[in-house]
Amino acid sequence: MTIRQTLSAIAKAIADEAERNEEFKARIERALALHPSKPTKKTGASKPMRKGGRRTPAVLDPVEVVREGEDALRSRLAVLRLDQLLDIVAQHGMDPGKLVMKWKRPDRVIDRIVEISLSRATKGDAFRRD
Repeated sequence: MTIRQTLSAIAKAIADEAERNEEFKARIERALALHPSKPTKKTGASKPMRKGGRRTPAVLDPVEVVREGEDALRSRLAVLRLDQLLDIVAQHGMDPGKLVMKWKRPDRVIDRIVEISLSRATKGDAFRRD
């Protein structure tokens, strides 16, 4: 079989499958940029899409919650997953040394969030009049 015959057989097989299978046809069209950006719907629950490598938005503002009290913040943070805790750290700039994002223990991350949130919530209190 010559190279021309081999390539023709491959192209025919792809064309035949594209005629029978709509999802395959859509994937081929996207790959060839015939119909740009027509994403297929996925079934089931999935994580929110992240844009440009950024993390998903934080589920709460720890500085606002810590004003209700440290215990209130700790109880709200305790029910969150590690990735949600890291989203809070990233969104609120709580990791200037780039260490917290590497931590794997939620209790360490919670301690850092509480520490920085308390610091930010009380910042400037010396200058406030009661």
